[in-house]
Amino acid sequence: MSVPLRQQFDVALYILKQKLKGNKRYPLVLMLEPLFRCNLSCPGCGKIDYPSEILNQRLSVTDCLAAANECGAPIVSIPGGEPLVHRDMPAIVEGLIAQKRHIYLCTNALLLEKKIDEYKPSPYLTLSIHLDGSNDDHNRSVNRDGVYAIAERAIKLALSKGFRVNINSTLFNNASPERMADFFDHMMTLGLHGVMLSPGYAYERAADQQHFLNRTATKNLFREIFRIGRARRKQGLPKWRFTQSSLFLDYLCGNQTYECTPWGTPTYNIFGWQKPCYLIGEGFVKTFKELMETTPWDQYGTGRYEKCADCMVHCGYEPTAAQDALQNPLKSLIVALRGPRTEGPMAPELDTTNQRPAEYVFSQHVQETMDAIAAGKAHTITDDGSTTPDEGCCDGHGGGKGHGDGHGACCCGCGCDGKR
Repeated sequence: MSVPLRQQFDVALYILKQKLKGNKRYPLVLMLEPLFRCNLSCPGCGKIDYPSEILNQRLSVTDCLAAANECGAPIVSIPGGEPLVHRDMPAIVEGLIAQKRHIYLCTNALLLEKKIDEYKPSPYLTLSIHLDGSNDDHNRSVNRDGVYAIAERAIKLALSKGFRVNINSTLFNNASPERMADFFDHMMTLGLHGVMLSPGYAYERAADQQHFLNRTATKNLFREIFRIGRARRKQGLPKWRFTQSSLFLDYLCGNQTYECTPWGTPTYNIFGWQKPCYLIGEGFVKTFKELMETTPWDQYGTGRYEKCADCMVHCGYEPTAAQDALQNPLKSLIVALRGPRTEGPMAPELDTTNQRPAEYVFSQHVQETMDAIAAGKAHTITDDGSTTPDEGCCDGHGGGKGHGDGHGACCCGCGCDGKR
């Protein structure tokens, strides 16, 4: 597992303290979403389908730092939207570093070359670049040509400036194990610090509903990828470096039976603290304490709820794997040494026959937030920027209208900050 020793020590100490306190449920990673505005429209994403009034909302620096303190998790992952669009992101990162949080700043890298000097390398900061495969695969995944080339160029630049750089890769049912193996081989030659892998979650609001994996397909796909990786190591190629626990990777290959632990990665965004997890928003509360005490945790997870049926995403199952590793260190060590098992029978699957049907409450939450914004009662800040859509600078960049729409950065990533 390619995780800094300082982070491993801090997380282990944190878990030990939670155990000594007798806490059964505690967060490991805060999923901090300061905005939903993005400069891409990935067809498999369900995070950005909001009216412009909501896309214009931002969490303040104070809100973000207060949420991290309130939650107390040792790790903060900052997804989006596109975090680099947020004009106060450097201050947010600096404040979290001052709190000694281990930060994963997620980005599609379209703005990274322009904004990288706003950040400083730190043992607490990892730049996590979204790359779903090599050139053709990634550009298809994000629905825009040229994005892969920009991302790889930004990775090389960040590494040259001393940043710790990972990639995060989301796989769908059109992923080729051979091409993914080629991609990982190439990433290792760049000097990348690590790879985070996950199957895509079937967001109800994603534009593309045809390419999500079911659980059986997920296990078979990851087994084949790791089978190829093992064969290539025998040929003398570099070992792939992953940022996830050995037991979680073993779980993706169908060798562990895990239940979801959504409280391990709580989410805070412009709506508040999100129930029950990063992937599903079915209620929002004002405080972390209220989230932990009022969420009906037993009603969620594979086998309990239809929306969770095929989910094997890291934000739900990595905390489970971490708990298992703590309780069974020898098993974790053995898996880490030999790698995920790619042959033989799979672990028993969770029974989904009695799961409750899905509920759809997206529109209700959106309307409530829209009403609060209109009434001036939203806890967020509105970033209207300095220009209007008609003054956009990017008339020829993948759609033109709205690309330079004054949201603190050019939405197409050309680097103009929405100004002429």
